[in-house]
Formats: sequence, structure tokens, C-alpha cells
Amino acid sequence: MVQKIHADAASALDGLLFDGMTIVSGGFGLCGIPETLIDGLLASGVGGITAISNNAGVDDYGLGLLLRARRIARMIASYVGENKEFERQYLSGELALDFCPQGTLAERIRAGGAGIPGFYTSTGVGTTIAEGKETRDFGGQTYLLETGLTADLAIVKAWRGDRFGNLVFRKAARNFNPMAATAGKVTVAEVEEFVDAIDPDHVHTPGIFVQRMILATLNEKRIEQRTLAEVA
Repeated sequence: MVQKIHADAASALDGLLFDGMTIVSGGFGLCGIPETLIDGLLASGVGGITAISNNAGVDDYGLGLLLRARRIARMIASYVGENKEFERQYLSGELALDFCPQGTLAERIRAGGAGIPGFYTSTGVGTTIAEGKETRDFGGQTYLLETGLTADLAIVKAWRGDRFGNLVFRKAARNFNPMAATAGKVTVAEVEEFVDAIDPDHVHTPGIFVQRMILATLNEKRIEQRTLAEVA
């Protein structure tokens, strides 16, 4: 059996990185983001990245760390509202942005992982999202052609994993991580806990999609906007 578990992020990413590469990153908001692997990317010095992710993190956390270090050249995302540095770089022309509706982005990643080059959706018809895109009518309704997304590398974070690479995600972390895990030529997963075996009925991402794994050493689980109710 191929040994999939590596000692740390540096060894798991060794030989996979090059300037100008495309990386798809799992996570939803700040939930389920591959913190340890992002830190490894930052330490590696790789740059000119096209990053595919639901969001761009915040200024000092998640993909925001790579943005702040000017490592990301293009972002394909659905939500960028919490990152002031993202806003600054985009408005100054330093950062390219492919802004994509959230459901469409999820399906583009899923389609890419499934080997589907394109699909039609009604989302975005009649808006700036539709500019330059092919349209077609089905049943009297207009749809846009959207392309599937793939990447040179996928980085994901799981709750549990076994030595075969089977992964289990927890709650909201399951939103984008399973699709991202299928869309990379190589997938590296960080897991919070390694277990001896996972019930096949509980596997979210089969190990065939995962080539390398590490034990996550950064598990902050930061809350993007903490809202507390006043108690009388």
C-alpha cells in the first residue's frame, strides 16, 4: 500500500508546487479551511497562484495570509466581503477576480472533479455574470453555460481520516471540502484525527481521491463574526 501520511505540510507539499499554479481550497467561510496546509504554502514561497475557494479568508487568517503576502494573482470565489486587503488589491488592479455565485461555484468544482467540462444554469441570467457567456434555451427558459473547474492541487481539511485516505468532514466543513477533494490533480488533506478505520457508510470522500495526508497542527476554528445576545 502507498504510504499517504506525511510528517508535516512541507513534506506533503514537496514536489507539487510551482509559480502560477491553480489551487482549489476547501472550507466554508472560516469553517473547515486547511489552516496547516495554507501555512505550508506561505512558508514555501510559491506565488502567482490562481486560488479557487468559496471565500478569500480574512486579512490575517486563511487564504488572507497568502493574499497579504501577494502570493495570489487571481481569485475564483463567491464571497469576499470580509477581507479589506482583498478589496484593496482588487480595486488597485493588483488582483484578478472571477466572481461566481455560490451555488454555481460549488457545481463548477463538483463538475470539474467529475470530469464534466460544462453545464447550464439559470443563475446569473440577465446580470453581469452572463456577459460573454454562451446561453441556450430549455423549456422556454434561458440558461448560461458554466465551465467545470479543476486545479493542479486541492487542499482540504477533514475531521477524521484513515491510512487509506478516506475522509469524514464535520457539519459545515462538509459544504465545499468534498467537492474540492475531487477537483485537484493531486489532493492533500489535513485531518484533525487519524483513526484505524472508518465505516464505509460514513465516508464522505473516498481515499481514491486523496494522495497525501497530514495531521493538522493548526485548529483555531475562528468565528468570522461573533454575535452575542445580551442577557438581562
